[in-house]
Amino acid sequence: QVQLVESGGGLVQAGGSLRLSCAASGRTSSSYAMGWFRQAPGKEREFVAAINWGGGPIYYADYVKGRFTMSKDNAKKTVYLQMNSLKAEDTAVYYCASTSGGIRWSVDSQYDYWGQGTQVTVSS
Repeated sequence: QVQLVESGGGLVQAGGSLRLSCAASGRTSSSYAMGWFRQAPGKEREFVAAINWGGGPIYYADYVKGRFTMSKDNAKKTVYLQMNSLKAEDTAVYYCASTSGGIRWSVDSQYDYWGQGTQVTVSS
């Protein structure tokens, strides 16, 4: 199993920034790629970004492109989500997830393990 722990959420004003972290532990050798998703109240969970531990392109949802940056530290088995120019509509619980493979990284059913989530609230 892979355990995921997110941190870094909080309350920020519109236009501000936050950096989320997600530390993976356990059977991390089975983790091929990592994703960030978010879920706002009353809405379905949606894809934010994904990255392959081995490198290659990073994938972003259109609504965060140019504002959010996903990165990784393989040695620490940690992924990050730098969120800039935050908007009220970015308010959600943010989850990181791990997948053992596949190609549809924007699809939540692709992922095997999930963190507990961290709340991000953007005040307008």
